[in-house]
This record gives sequence, structure tokens and C-alpha cells, in this order.
Amino acid sequence: MPDWFSLSWIPSAVLPPLPVALPLAMCAALLATAHLLPGRWPDILASLTALAVAALCSLIAVRAADAPLVYWFGGWTPRAGMPLGIGFSVDAASGWVAAFIGTLFAASFVFAWGFFEETHGHFQILMLLFLAAMVGFVFTRDLFNLFVWFEVMSVAAFALTAYHLDESALAGALNFTVTNSLAGFLMLGGIGLIYARAGTLDFEELARAVARAGRDPVTAGAFCLVATALMIKAAVVPFQFWLADAHAVAPSPVSVIFSGAMVSLGLFGLAKLTAVVFTGSDQVRGAVSLFMIGAGSATALVGGWMAVLQRHLKRLLAFSTISHAGIMLLGIGALSQGGTGGLLLYLVGHGLVKGALFMVAGILLATRAGIDEIALRGLGRGIEPAGIAMALGGLLLCGLPLGLLDQGTRILQGALLDGGHPFAVAATVVGAGLTGAAVLRAAGRIFLGLGPDPGNEAQAPSEAEREKANRPLWLMLAPCLVLLALNVAAPEEAVARLASEAVPAFMHRGGGLGRGPSWLPWLSLALTLVIAAFALGRHKLPRWFSRPVRATQSGPTRLLEQVHSGLIGDYVTWMTIGLAILAGLLATS
Repeated sequence: MPDWFSLSWIPSAVLPPLPVALPLAMCAALLATAHLLPGRWPDILASLTALAVAALCSLIAVRAADAPLVYWFGGWTPRAGMPLGIGFSVDAASGWVAAFIGTLFAASFVFAWGFFEETHGHFQILMLLFLAAMVGFVFTRDLFNLFVWFEVMSVAAFALTAYHLDESALAGALNFTVTNSLAGFLMLGGIGLIYARAGTLDFEELARAVARAGRDPVTAGAFCLVATALMIKAAVVPFQFWLADAHAVAPSPVSVIFSGAMVSLGLFGLAKLTAVVFTGSDQVRGAVSLFMIGAGSATALVGGWMAVLQRHLKRLLAFSTISHAGIMLLGIGALSQGGTGGLLLYLVGHGLVKGALFMVAGILLATRAGIDEIALRGLGRGIEPAGIAMALGGLLLCGLPLGLLDQGTRILQGALLDGGHPFAVAATVVGAGLTGAAVLRAAGRIFLGLGPDPGNEAQAPSEAEREKANRPLWLMLAPCLVLLALNVAAPEEAVARLASEAVPAFMHRGGGLGRGPSWLPWLSLALTLVIAAFALGRHKLPRWFSRPVRATQSGPTRLLEQVHSGLIGDYVTWMTIGLAILAGLLATS
């Protein structure tokens, strides 16, 4: 292979900042010239930039296979082993996660091709800023720098949520802004505490300081605040209330990024801090195991149940994201290489599938001028490829033993069983089964005309929406199918080998990647099919059977709907309760 093609002429030492600098440079260029460019040029340049970021991150991941690539900004290298400046440290796992993010953005840009043609590149500028912030968040080795990228992500996300500037978009953006701004304040407070104790914010030096401190209330308090901030971003119960409001009103190309990458990055940051910075504190590790297993199980079940109750497709998918975030959180709670490895694989697999499903929702908005599952009943005929993609996405979400998402699930379940957490394994099966059933029910109702009896979902909130029908179906469907193909086609042996090599470098310690029983995915799939079949065929069942089932569902349904009130004050109250629970566990560990 020629040197120019393999990019061997680019020194590894200069690679880490390039995937962040490139989209930022394109932001500046578009801001200066977009109003002069022909209509499609912002789409072309943004798509090519995202693809270039994905390619650069893949190259970084390959070169970091033997040892992490470290870059010190401004040449401020450590002196006598003490970091003086801010740096990036990119291991193979972080590089591959960043490559996935670039790929997802590229798919989203193609899906949105021409959708924002009257905005003079402003949408593309915000999205590229979002992309740069995500990659910086993944690459950084400095806690304050992590906060900076966290805030840049949040600012871009706030603007993108409210992009339509209608009443519902502004309300969703306000909930998002208030809750995630509070998360930023919490993170900044935690950074102040840990800096007061350690005198440094570099991850490696922080890890040494935490290990020396032993049982220390300042260290525990710092972890409590920073972890809570990241769990708010990840929409973990009881911090999840903002997510459905934001994802339901954001433009579909933005929702692809929100559910596919942004939420999961909160868990990525939490996994890195737990595995690298605070791993030397037995006090923190004890609280992490208790809280993450409990909160992860609750999140998987609550998110799955709420997904089944929805009729607004984007809200349904948003609650599905909450459920799967809970499953990923269980990987952190396992406190093992298998748990973290399963989390990282699950993060990528889930992002590919969920991004594709939000694209299907966008296709329905554009071609059928609606997003309400009940109102769209039978109207999907004529766009059957979108229905096939939706059904495949639902099956993959619920545990169909195929592809990258399944590999992550099985590794994660194996780690939980090895750690003695059978209830958490059951939560992964039920949570995935519920979310898959919700998606399959919607696909059957919309594309096959099934399910004349709407059931409890008829009481769920919905509103009339539509998006521009200015793109051909094949252009919207192509990136959706590519994302699903990337998940399905991932070779099991190659992925397992890559994970076994990359995860120890990510966690800074060795271990093994086990797998859960092969029958667990089939159990989740069976649960999905039973629930979906009941929802679509309940009108044919005898009343003596269907009436008790509805009565059993009605109590939890009303309670969950009351809790998700849409009021910011209620959401902040629940955030305070979650913070107090984590603080109490840290104090007693």
C-alpha cells in the first residue's frame, strides 16, 4: 500500500487534535462563506468533514493499538513526571468510539441533505461544533477540559433542540437547558473539590492522588457531583425527565445524534472516570456498584415501560434510549473489564440502531406528515423499505442474536452474572424486550394496518408534526440502511479480538471478557414478540383475558405518567433526590 494512501507520512504525535480541529475550522469557514455558497455546498462540506473525522479517528485507533497516543497542547509536556498543560490521551477504544461518532454525524448530514437549505449553513455549523465537542470529550485526559467539552456539547444541543423555534421546541429546549445547566454547575463544583485535594486535574495524576487519599470525604464528594452531572447527561433514573421532552421536539437529524451518541457519551465519561480516576478508592467503588446496579436496573425497566405507553414515535424512541442507557450503566456497576467492554460495544451498536430508527421516524414525518403511531395506522404502505428497517431495528433492540449490539449485550450480561447480579441481568432482558415490543408494535400498526385497539398508549401525549418533504425516499433511507448494516455486519471474532485488546488499555488494567448464556437473547426476543402480538391483536382476545391485563397495567401507567409531569420544578426535585441517594451511599460505604 503506498504511503500516501496509508497516511504513514502523518506522524502519530500530531494526529489526536486533528479530528477536533477539522470540524472547528470548517465551522469558521462556513460561518464566513455559507451565505455566498450554492445551496448544497454546506451539506457537501459538512458530510465530507464528518467522514474525514471518522477516518482520522479510525487511523488514530489503529495506531493506538500498542500504546495510547498522547498530545500536549502548546508543547507543555510534563516536567519531572508532573503534567503542566492540557493534553489528549487516545487509546484504541476511545479512538473507535470517536470514529463511530463521526460516522453517525456523516449519516445524519446525508439524511438531512437539503432539509435546512434556507439557513445559510447555520445548522451545519452547530452540528460540526457538536461533533468537535464530542470528540474532544472522548479524547481529553484533563477533568476541567472534560467540563469544557461537556458545556460546548450542551450549548450546541440547546440551540439544535430549539431550532424550529415553535412553542413545543422552545419548551423542550428550556427543560433541556435548565437540567443540563444544573449538571454543569454540579460538575464544576466536583472539579473544585478534587482540585483542592489533589492539586491537579490530569487523569493519571488524579488517579494517584485518589489512591493515596484512601477514605476521604472530599474525594467522595467530588465523585458524587461529577458522576451526578454525567448521569443527568445520560438520562439515568431519576435524572431522565428532560430527555423525552427534548428528543420529541428536536429535528429528526438532531434526534439521531442525541439518542445515538450524546446520551451514551455521559456514560462513556462516567466509565472513564470510574475505571481510571477513582478506581483506587474502595469507598467510591463500593458506592458505584450499589448505585449503578440499582439505578441501571430501574432505568432499564422504567424506560422500557414508558416506551410501551407512547404513541408519539420520537417520544417512544426517546424512552427506549433511557432504557438502554440503564442497561449500559449496569456495565459500569459491574466494576469489571467485561462490564466496561460490554458497555463500549453496546454504546456503538445501540447508537447505530437507534440512529436508524430515528431516521425512519423522520421519513414518516416527511412522507406521511405525521409522527403519531395511532394516526398513522395503515399509512405506511408505499414505503415498505422503511417498515422493514423499523422492524429490523426493533428486533435488534430487543436482543436478536445478530451483530454488534448483541455482542455487547452478551458480554455485559456475562459480566453481571460473574459479579453475582442476576436481577440486573433480568432487567436487561425485560428492558430490551419492552423497547423492542414498542417498536415492533408501531411498525405493525403503521406499515401493516394492525392494532385497531390502541390500548393504554391512546392516553399518551402527542401533537401534529411534519418535516419538509423535499428529499427523495432513497436519500433518506440510504443512511438508515447503512447504519443497520454496520451493526449487523460486524464480524464477531474480529470484534471480540479488538475488544479484548482495547478494553484493558482503556481501563488501565487487565482482565477477561466473558459472555452470558446464549439463550438470554432468545428469551428477550420471545418477550418482545409476545408483548407486540398482544398489543396488535388484543381486540381478538376474549375479555376475560384482556381485561385483567389492562387493569394490571393501569396503576403503574397512571403513576409513571404523573411523575413525567413536564414541570421543571418536579424534574429538579427528582435530581436532588438522586444526588442525595448517591451521597448517602458514598457516606456509608
